[in-house]
Amino acid sequence: MIDVMRKLMAVVPLLALLAASLWFAVYVWTSLEGPPLPAFAYWAMGGGIVFSLIVGCGLMALVFYSSRHGYDDMHGGDGPRERQ
Repeated sequence: MIDVMRKLMAVVPLLALLAASLWFAVYVWTSLEGPPLPAFAYWAMGGGIVFSLIVGCGLMALVFYSSRHGYDDMHGGDGPRERQ
């Protein structure tokens, strides 16, 4: 029972912060005034998001690959992750 309460004490404030940030983002997005963006701006924004996700996922895949195949191990033998 105490473990559940501890988890709730961490999860409930985080969910409240998420809800508040989403509300603020929607409020600001709908209250902004100015000329509408042309279609190429939306295409450029989408392309930038997709490119960033591809680069981020590729780098994380390389990190996991090098970690799993031992490329991150120390070769001198005096490191904390020495193989035995």
